[in-house]
Amino acid sequence: MQVTATPAPKSSILLEIEVPPDRLDRAVRDAVGRLSRRTRVAGFRPGKAPRPILERMLGPGAVLDEAVDHLVQDAYREAVIEQGIVPLTNADVEVVEAVEGKPLRFKATIQVRPEVELGDYAGFNFGPQIEAVDEEKVDKVVDELRDQNATLAAVEDRGARNGDWAVIGFVGTRDGEAFDGGTAERMPLIIGEDRLIPGFEANLLDLKPGDQKGFDVTFPEDYGEDSLAGKTAHFEVDLKELREKILPDADDEFARSMGEYPDLAALRAEVDQRLKRSALDRARHEFSDRIIDYAVANATIDLPDILVDQEVEVMHDEFQATLARQGIGEEAYLKATEQTEADLHAEFRPRAEQRAKVLLVLSKIAEAEGIEVPEAEVEAQIELAQARYKDQKTLRYFESDRGRSFIRSTLRRTRTVETLVDRWLEAHPEHPALPHLEDDAPSAAGAPQAEAAASIDATDPGAIPGSSSAGADS
Repeated sequence: MQVTATPAPKSSILLEIEVPPDRLDRAVRDAVGRLSRRTRVAGFRPGKAPRPILERMLGPGAVLDEAVDHLVQDAYREAVIEQGIVPLTNADVEVVEAVEGKPLRFKATIQVRPEVELGDYAGFNFGPQIEAVDEEKVDKVVDELRDQNATLAAVEDRGARNGDWAVIGFVGTRDGEAFDGGTAERMPLIIGEDRLIPGFEANLLDLKPGDQKGFDVTFPEDYGEDSLAGKTAHFEVDLKELREKILPDADDEFARSMGEYPDLAALRAEVDQRLKRSALDRARHEFSDRIIDYAVANATIDLPDILVDQEVEVMHDEFQATLARQGIGEEAYLKATEQTEADLHAEFRPRAEQRAKVLLVLSKIAEAEGIEVPEAEVEAQIELAQARYKDQKTLRYFESDRGRSFIRSTLRRTRTVETLVDRWLEAHPEHPALPHLEDDAPSAAGAPQAEAAASIDATDPGAIPGSSSAGADS
């Protein structure tokens, strides 16, 4: 068997394979045996029907097609092993010549793990940027705490203002006729948040409880109900209740109500410390992201479509999970946004391409740095997955070789980034210490991307050599 391997675009390899005529002859004989065992022919025992009878029943090319199909798969597997190729997915096979008495010739285009040529990934000229915490930021948090602990008091001596809590009743009509959804007996709202039709709530200003008012409002051109879009309706509104938010004073009594704080100064000191810890954590996150972007920008990768396609599917699954947590079905979302699944995938694709590059580049840096993950840590993550997930498909994924490779690669990439960050900090001892991301990071099997990968049985790009199997799609 003769095999010629040629590099092809998009991180693929073109194999041109020629199989000797005698192997095709044997394959034809084997094909006759298989077809005769599978085909019931009157007057012949299973496996005994001759080729002319089979071809009369199944078609003149049935035997050769069967022989070529099996021989292509066998020869392809042999060629892949001989060339040391690890395919990402099934090969695209084209039979060039399949004539009995002549060599079988075919081509197989195989997408393989892309070669990553690292550029500079550690010589960056930037450092962490720590956001300053000042009195104004502390004031803002204290005010948020006061707002969260505010009470509502009835308003009797003034008209409605923006920010007031109101209960209204209303009847909406068009040309004197009520319309669906245009009437409510008691609707709560916060005036000024514009939850209703634009311009509606402005008409409530200065009204007092018990006041009634009629006014016209024009629905937006893009309003969800076509019969009302761009149309003007008349509303008769009754202000039933009006309350204002009363914030507690920022004093020692308020501080004590928030926990074990002797006074307001102690509460503010705690807020200040939390803000500074958050600023350090954010600085490390952002610094890590900048290092990753720097490394990817300096690397050279001929990214195959299959890896981008897989990452799009992972992102789609993550998106579906996000919608589900908000109680929204994907079909309803697509209808509301006037999109199709193809539109979503096109929207995901640029980020999916970047994510695939990040996975590959960080895995290559890990190789260059000799960073490994002990098997005990992988097993610990699998135990966390077993405790977290009840779905058997998800569990089988994380317990499989492919899932283990995903976990191992995820841990290794995290460790790689932390190594680069720590190396910079060691070289700049004057810089404040930054907490490790991995100290509070979700488990490798617990992150949304991990669950999404499990749902589609994804192969981690950084772990491809250890988890893919060869296959031909003829």
